[in-house]
Amino acid sequence: MSSTESVSPYDVIVCACGTQEYTAGDAVDAAIFRGELEEKWQAFLRHVAAEERADELELELDESAISAAAEEFRYRHDLITAEETEKWLSNRGLIFEDFSDYFARQYCVGAVDEGFSSKQIGYMSAPQELRHLFVTELILSGTLEDMTNKLMWRLAARRAGKEPTPDAIAAEKPKFLHRIRIEPAQLAYWLEEMGRDSEWLNEMLAMEAAYWAHCHTLLVPEARKRELMALRLHLTRFEIEVIELESHDAAQEALFCVREDGMSMEEVATEERYPYRRANLLLEDLPVDAQLKYLSVSPGDLLEPMPHGDGFELCKIIKKVEPRLEDPIVKSRVDQRLLDQYFSLLTIKYTHPRLSVPVSVE
Repeated sequence: MSSTESVSPYDVIVCACGTQEYTAGDAVDAAIFRGELEEKWQAFLRHVAAEERADELELELDESAISAAAEEFRYRHDLITAEETEKWLSNRGLIFEDFSDYFARQYCVGAVDEGFSSKQIGYMSAPQELRHLFVTELILSGTLEDMTNKLMWRLAARRAGKEPTPDAIAAEKPKFLHRIRIEPAQLAYWLEEMGRDSEWLNEMLAMEAAYWAHCHTLLVPEARKRELMALRLHLTRFEIEVIELESHDAAQEALFCVREDGMSMEEVATEERYPYRRANLLLEDLPVDAQLKYLSVSPGDLLEPMPHGDGFELCKIIKKVEPRLEDPIVKSRVDQRLLDQYFSLLTIKYTHPRLSVPVSVE
């Protein structure tokens, strides 16, 4: 019989490769191996601390704001009915209480901005209950999906190419030790803490070697140049000045001061005590409607005031910059696009995404 009551989100099956199934715990451990978990763990601990501080202060939660966030989540995941939401959660080893608690915790992070600090505790030494709550947050935030994709990329790379050479695998070990900041003499203890063994580590090293072998073949100058041409418009960089204002009328007044009175953006912001900043952004990072506005202006032009949060923004274009591979951000975006295209096809061939609780037989 299938049971979700006793199944932790940590044990949810997230993907398969051949006959081998992998759980959320496997995806998390793979992220630890890659050195990608600590930042996410520290952010989670801060969320927990904010929730605890809100309880101490007996903070009255804004139920309408929490409900709105939950509804936006359901809309984004096409969960129209309560039954669809319940099934989505059940497939991931979660219940409605986990769902509502997550959004309450997110609300507390924004509502409590001082007077608390997160616990100084490592992921591997944390109580099981806290680690499982962390996986719940990874699932609902979408982070676990990204971790699973990275695991599947490496599983597919291992299946698709030649077996990595012993030298290639050995070369990954010092990189791994550097990422997790331990000495070789500490490795046995580290594996014991992880609940893993040398066989698991050797497999992870081989997968990483296979993955980078594919990357080195893919990320070559010719491929990068071709992809840059395809992404040229999307990766156009804009240098802008921005004033944040409380209303549309205030934004229109500031616009008049710049256009008609010849004042600089910074002068207007200083005189009226509005927040001011200079920023750099890529066209593809803007909402679609804003992209059209940016494409229609030239350096020196002002955009019409645009809604932003509870107020408005007034933006002035300083410069438009053509994308170049010498720009680290542009190069990173080009490389990511090449990797996404390549590994999306490879994972379809060699792996299978799954999200379900394991079946227990009584």
